[in-house]
Amino acid sequence: QVQLVESGGGSVQTGGSLTLSCVASGSLDRNLYMGWFRQTPGNEREGVIVIQMRTGLTYFADSAKGRFTAIRNEVKGTLELVMSRLKPEDTAMYYCAADTTVKEYGSRWLAPSEYNYWGQGTQVTVST
Repeated sequence: QVQLVESGGGSVQTGGSLTLSCVASGSLDRNLYMGWFRQTPGNEREGVIVIQMRTGLTYFADSAKGRFTAIRNEVKGTLELVMSRLKPEDTAMYYCAADTTVKEYGSRWLAPSEYNYWGQGTQVTVST
């Protein structure tokens, strides 16, 4: 069992920055994956960034490339999502997710169905 707690959401203006944090606790496996997903009303939840905690190998969604990055601390079980040059289309509820099933590297890392553990979400609003 893994518990996830997110923090750092808020409201920023276009072009601003935010850093979200996720803390994992419980039965943390050496094959732990952690990631950030987001969802807007009426849309499917989509993966943003997922990282293999042991190695640091990261898979980025196209929307995140060049603007977002993830910073992990394997020992502490934490994952930060560092977001820069934010746009209104980044407005969403952001969720931290985790899983311990070994995954082949690829876009499947961004599929919400791959993750068994979820945080409660933190809202990010980017205003014009």
